[in-house]
Amino acid sequence: MPILGLAPSVQPQRPAHFDIEKVIRPNILSLHPYRSRIAQLRSLPDPKHDEVIDLLMRVCVTPGCEKILITPPTYGMYTVCAHVNDVGIVRCNLNLNGDHGEGGENGRFSLVVNDIKAAVSSDPTIKLIFLCSPGNPYRNIDIPRPFKGIIVVDEAYIDFAGEDASAVSLIKDFGNLCVMQTLSKSFGLAGIRLGLALAQPPLIQILTNTKGALQCLHTNSPVGSRCLGAAFSCNYARKDNISLDSRKELVQSLSGLGYLGLGPIIGGNDANFLVVPVVDKVTRIPDNGRSQRVYKVLAEENGVVVRYRGGEPGCAGCLRITVGTPEENKVLLQKLRSVLEVL
Repeated sequence: MPILGLAPSVQPQRPAHFDIEKVIRPNILSLHPYRSRIAQLRSLPDPKHDEVIDLLMRVCVTPGCEKILITPPTYGMYTVCAHVNDVGIVRCNLNLNGDHGEGGENGRFSLVVNDIKAAVSSDPTIKLIFLCSPGNPYRNIDIPRPFKGIIVVDEAYIDFAGEDASAVSLIKDFGNLCVMQTLSKSFGLAGIRLGLALAQPPLIQILTNTKGALQCLHTNSPVGSRCLGAAFSCNYARKDNISLDSRKELVQSLSGLGYLGLGPIIGGNDANFLVVPVVDKVTRIPDNGRSQRVYKVLAEENGVVVRYRGGEPGCAGCLRITVGTPEENKVLLQKLRSVLEVL
């Protein structure tokens, strides 16, 4: 059946094997659109806003019998939404060793493309693939033709990556691609929980038809609109450059704490955080127990909050440290050094 609210002449042309009406659940296709004003960004029509992850699962994946594919270590909300919606999860771990370096196409935390191909080829119930970029080199993914679902590229940290890193430019050629972005990171607006979905008009129309009337709170839209308008101003560009400079300086400073039992930073450095293992001072082996103690003492006794990630695949002993301003980074380094000296 046709997508209600979508002009008949607007249909995805590529890839040829993809038919969005066969991906969307039939009861969702029957919904009429809720009319609202939606901000425009990245030169694409009608980006969808808040709760995109949950909404994509609700419109594409049938509860109790269909699945999503994720690539751990990854964003935990994919799993939460899958459980809430009674959706199965297929896990294809990222490359968890650094034999080929850190980050990049083949280094630690790169995609194991053959595992993804094998999973989607053998299991036709997989309807969504969630990939994080930066984090995963999406441009090198060759999803096999049998996969007729939707590839979701989560670009929460894209503004901290290099130029031309975004998958948005690929949307015009792929009707089965959805790019998610957020104002929580580089814009510093985590409090309003405002995100975007960028895709070809058929999928955007489906999401618009399905979203709740009050899904984007009345305070979110005007704040988000003002910040999107400022995104291309000199002030925004200057802020972005400062963040990148701070990241570079923090990388150098953390590397100088190795003598206190801090290992080399792992993974690529394309986001606004760094992942670094706390190791045993004698054996130099990542130490979850020591890492947890460092995390707890930093937070409870020093007022510095990092995130413990030792339980994630490939992240033994790791802390995730957010890149702050130069002043914030200075405090972090002072407190971290003092804690590492004692523990």
